[in-house]
Amino acid sequence: MKKLITLGLLMILVGLIMVRKEDLVTIINTYLTSNTAVTLEERNEYYRDYDFNFVQNTDIFAPTNMQDILNIFYTVINSGKDEFYFYCPKDYTGCLDDVERLARDQDQLSDINNFVHPYNGFSHIETEYDSLGKVTIRINKSYSVSDINNINQKIDELYPKLVNNNKSIEENIKSVHDYIINNTKYDSDRSDNNIINYRSDIAYGPLFEGYGVCGGYTDLMELFLERMQVKSYKISSNQHIWNAVYINGTWKHLDLTWDDPVSMDKKDYLEHSYFLIDTYKLLKQETTQHNFNQEIYSELKEA
Repeated sequence: MKKLITLGLLMILVGLIMVRKEDLVTIINTYLTSNTAVTLEERNEYYRDYDFNFVQNTDIFAPTNMQDILNIFYTVINSGKDEFYFYCPKDYTGCLDDVERLARDQDQLSDINNFVHPYNGFSHIETEYDSLGKVTIRINKSYSVSDINNINQKIDELYPKLVNNNKSIEENIKSVHDYIINNTKYDSDRSDNNIINYRSDIAYGPLFEGYGVCGGYTDLMELFLERMQVKSYKISSNQHIWNAVYINGTWKHLDLTWDDPVSMDKKDYLEHSYFLIDTYKLLKQETTQHNFNQEIYSELKEA
């Protein structure tokens, strides 16, 4: 009799476990995630160890607000990771909603991407999340290892010809600016007709194929600025992208694309109208493509 009672109780217990399986899994995972300390140990050689107004590097991967989530995404991308996960704390009840909101906002993800080294930047980013609070970020890079090796080798070759330690930083930036423009044609087929003959949207196009759109001009200039140890990032509007450069204690605009105009007479021109200028002068000259979000890129906010 006792054996039958024991067997019956056991069956009832098993039945309850089966019925409440999802609740049990939730309880276990909630406990585990709330006690899981996530860290990011490795950062590659292209990691930027400085912060910006919009996003900052962080060691805290248990977010408490939207800014924390932005900082986590920036830190992960900036570190050169291909994949990373973190957990939403149970006390941050809107965390998954905020993660989903960011994952769907391609414009804001692109803004975050603008603050990292081009080699760590993504061509595509995927965010996966579940009801238990685990968030997984997968990053597909814009540059392959082969691309990076080839580009670095070419920059190594050009750098001593273009940059002279006896010259001012402005003179050296101008030297690189002029070289890129003199050796690059604007890829109108790609920008106007979506005809893709060149890798003109990244640094490879201007450097090896002689064709670029604004992304290619900007990335290549960014790589030289990095080599010169000049703090910079990419700044964009809805239609355009260019460089923001920190020089002599001030942030300036540097737009190689607009200094390499597409002319009606098919001749090549080199201009300096958008060479290290402030926001007031930039917007006085052109606002259609340069109307950027001054809250995101607030280092260049007009006084």
